[in-house]
Amino acid sequence: MYSVLMMYAAVGAVAGLLAGLLGIGGGLVIVPMLIFCFSLQQISPEITMHLALGTSMASIIFTAVSSFWAHHKRGAVHWQLVRRIVLGIFVGTFLGSCLAARMSTGFLKGFFVVFLYYVASQMLLNKKPKPSRQLPGPLGIFAVGNVIGAFSSLVGIGGGTLSVPFMTWCNIPVHKAIGTSAAIGFPIAIAGTLGYVFNGWQAAHLPEFSFGYVYLPALAGLIVTSVLTAPLGVRLAHSLPVDRLKRVFAVLLIVVATRMLVSLF
Repeated sequence: MYSVLMMYAAVGAVAGLLAGLLGIGGGLVIVPMLIFCFSLQQISPEITMHLALGTSMASIIFTAVSSFWAHHKRGAVHWQLVRRIVLGIFVGTFLGSCLAARMSTGFLKGFFVVFLYYVASQMLLNKKPKPSRQLPGPLGIFAVGNVIGAFSSLVGIGGGTLSVPFMTWCNIPVHKAIGTSAAIGFPIAIAGTLGYVFNGWQAAHLPEFSFGYVYLPALAGLIVTSVLTAPLGVRLAHSLPVDRLKRVFAVLLIVVATRMLVSLF
């Protein structure tokens, strides 16, 4: 069990650093790495994707708190927007996790692969939406929260890849968009975790120490290191050439997505 915890602690260290540094949500890294780790443990392939998504969501609860608090101390969180969007986030994320629980591992992997290619292309092209409008009204914010939450639960992320471009489009400065995205990741993670626990409670083939679709040994290892490395990522984000780092990370995402795509066949 010690070696298992150390393996997941290494995953958490990388995920926490990237969450703070790039504002992307560690789930983009956590999910594929968890799938690889689960295969090493010979966990049933029928539930590996569900277990990875649920565990990723649960780990983001802790990463998000550490990350958004570091951003908050720099005045980089738009708390009024967080309060306005949180209801839509909760509804969309919970419903998205319920939908994911009824999908096959193959379909979820395919969906995740497409999402990775999308994120990688955005990073390589470095296309930033022009700040051409203001934040929408209550109904619009609720709808946006639903979309961000639903997609986030289907790919096990904190929503940064969707919420940061949206906020930039709505005239919110990029550093504040990243900090606000970290804060939005907290309700996404809470609702997603509840959904995956609820829907996986009676699932077949769950390994020992599972809490629904949340694998507790993996969660423990992820938490220990991700909470420590997320603030480091935030500090680095204010001193390193983030755009250049994103291009390197995009290439890594393409490699990961391609390997996952090949495994589907």
